[in-house]
Amino acid sequence: MTYRQSVEGALSGQIGDAGLAEDRLVQWLSLVKPRFHSLKNEAGAGTFAHFRILSEKDDIEEAAAAYAKLSLGAGTVVILGTGGSSLGGQALAQLGGWSIPGGGGPAGGTRPHLRFCDNLDGRSFMEGLRSLDIPSTRFIAISKSGTTGETLAQVLTAFKYIEDLGYGNLIPILFLGVTEPEKPGVANGLRGLFKARGIPMLEHNTEIGGRYSAFTNVGLLPALACGLDVSAFRAGGLEVAQEFMRAGLPEECPAAVGAATAIGLAKDLGVTNSVIMPYSDRLERFGAWYVQLWAESLGKNGQGTTPIATLCPVDQHSQLQLFMDGPRVHFMTVLRITGAPGENGGIPIPPALADEAGAPYLANRTIGDLVQAQQKAIVDAFAEAKRPVRAMDMERLDERAMGALMMHFFIETILAADLLGVDPFDQPAVELGKRITRQYLAS
Repeated sequence: MTYRQSVEGALSGQIGDAGLAEDRLVQWLSLVKPRFHSLKNEAGAGTFAHFRILSEKDDIEEAAAAYAKLSLGAGTVVILGTGGSSLGGQALAQLGGWSIPGGGGPAGGTRPHLRFCDNLDGRSFMEGLRSLDIPSTRFIAISKSGTTGETLAQVLTAFKYIEDLGYGNLIPILFLGVTEPEKPGVANGLRGLFKARGIPMLEHNTEIGGRYSAFTNVGLLPALACGLDVSAFRAGGLEVAQEFMRAGLPEECPAAVGAATAIGLAKDLGVTNSVIMPYSDRLERFGAWYVQLWAESLGKNGQGTTPIATLCPVDQHSQLQLFMDGPRVHFMTVLRITGAPGENGGIPIPPALADEAGAPYLANRTIGDLVQAQQKAIVDAFAEAKRPVRAMDMERLDERAMGALMMHFFIETILAADLLGVDPFDQPAVELGKRITRQYLAS
């Protein structure tokens, strides 16, 4: 496996009454068994699109060709979309260096800069547009339904701005759309807009919703923009899916064990916050992606636990006090990149400099060495403080590892939803806010 999971730090055998009893874990795993097997049956029959897409190749070629054509002569590519249409792509793009100081620019001057416009703010969006050289800018608009108000507002505003500058004739080559195929009697504003202007479009997979769409062209396009190996990304997801299919029982599947542990802690012990704690800048947006996946999939009918994203080591200096000494409501998931000593960044600090700073323990150590020590120590510290903790270890963080992590949490979330008795694929409460927003605008 690309990663290793250990939940021992969340069980009573290691942290006493603060942990989930081992016999209760067995019972929770037993409760998830029917959904575990039904999901395997769906996957085996080829009816579960989230697994089926992992073996597909034609859509990779289609997305690569569309991006190559779009980006020809481009200096900047802007992704327009929100929520699930953006967060998975951001997590992948960050793996390629986007948003990391010194890592977000073109590689060797060959790739355009990548920008994401996901949160709607009129002032920020207009300042962003004014900063662009429009003839060398390309826009990718992503909305599964084609009716997302935020994305439509961005597109329409961009159209008007570009037309006012006198570049309206360039719109068909400046834009690419990703939305569902045309359906009789179903409105799709984005498709209608783009079709009328001759703008090319890729079809959004109709069976896979936004927060689960990272393995579709929604995630592939930003990954391609950052020069990532999208086939390796899918291969990592496929590895986890195949491991799930080979498992005869839930206890043989890490994602099922993770789901049973998380929900068992919540229901038995009131541990109602699920904290994701990565020790890498390249996993910061992964944390944001996880928060949407867990919150929007499980938070229904009075059920669910609250996901919290952190970034470490920095959040050891902000949120850790609460996690370590506040109410016992946090289940910690520490994401660690192990690797070989010294390979995780930095240059050795000379002993004389370390002594001068009063930090002899840093002599001949690198920044990477310090982070490795911290991520090991924090798991031990949580266990000593009797705080439930899970460790997930990867030898390296690359496309395959990212695919494996995302597929693990897909499966874990789906099985956790079953334990809570909710549908992991809908979001009915979100629609209420959209409806009232439209009423305000109409009045």
